[in-house]
Amino acid sequence: MSHSTVPRSETEAQTSAKTPEGSGTAGPAPRGEKVSGKLSLRLRFKRDRTLLLMTLPAVLLVLVFNYIPILGNVVAFQDYDPYLSENGFVAIFESPWIGVEQFERIFADSAFWHAVQNTFMFFFLQLVLYFPIPILLALLINSVVRPRVRAVAQAVMYLPHFFSWVLVVTVFMQIFGGAGIIAQTLRQHGYQGFDLMTNPELFKYLVTFETIWKDAGWGIIVFLAALSSVSNDLYEAAAMDGAGRWRRIWHITLPALRPVIALLLVLRVGDALTVGFEQFLLQRQAVGPGASDVLDTYVWWNGIRNQDFSYAAAAGLVKGVVGLALVLTANKVAHLMGEQGVYKK
Repeated sequence: MSHSTVPRSETEAQTSAKTPEGSGTAGPAPRGEKVSGKLSLRLRFKRDRTLLLMTLPAVLLVLVFNYIPILGNVVAFQDYDPYLSENGFVAIFESPWIGVEQFERIFADSAFWHAVQNTFMFFFLQLVLYFPIPILLALLINSVVRPRVRAVAQAVMYLPHFFSWVLVVTVFMQIFGGAGIIAQTLRQHGYQGFDLMTNPELFKYLVTFETIWKDAGWGIIVFLAALSSVSNDLYEAAAMDGAGRWRRIWHITLPALRPVIALLLVLRVGDALTVGFEQFLLQRQAVGPGASDVLDTYVWWNGIRNQDFSYAAAAGLVKGVVGLALVLTANKVAHLMGEQGVYKK
């Protein structure tokens, strides 16, 4: 007979007996191939070696300019004197250790706590007045139907971001200063002029509006990218169900922006102690140190400018530790709200 006399069921049983139970292959995987359904480290490196080589320069830059300088924080626990050696790096090893004396000086300085108070005041004010503006601008631009009008609006809003703070302060001075356009116009019509640029009480609102004018347009980029991923079918279905524009924004647009808003809010909270340096330094003389001193300017005037580098390093280290604690706290709050935040649980 041309056909085998062995029953089919017996043949299948013999074949299955030769193959290990639960394995999808007839034998063990070759060395260096898939292990437990995953590629081995050698194969992954061989597959991604081009991408790894492309990222190597960026990794080296981050390592050299971001991570290696962290080791310099050791001078916060020393009485560092760069003139102990011809090489400032070698002077670190020759400077005497003083423990936490620099931190005791910082915490005993009333000017430090005043700078901390000003920093948090500017942060909360910018969080309330500045943070929602990019979201509103993104919603406004997203509602524009004509692509050319949308492109022109984005370009106009982006432009101030590329201006330096010197130019921004100069523009505001020409408008709101004592010799500015508004003050001169009021005097020409018989009214008393004003000088907003030298008013310490209104300085906190002035710097907030300067920040809004300069960076609000740039901040909409991330929100527009998030809105571009929302399917138009959702809007069309909501419109067919009778939802108006405001309901579509509330039930479709804002939920799509919620993860991005949570992420940027966590990052903004972590950056709470960095409200600006150049912006405040340029206007310090006009309004006085009491209204304009923040942590960054405090470190400059009391540490770097006086060449007290250990004191400046200690103040910067305190700022970094507090910023890290704020990031972790804000990220935990984001997790409790059901968002991913900076990293997953």
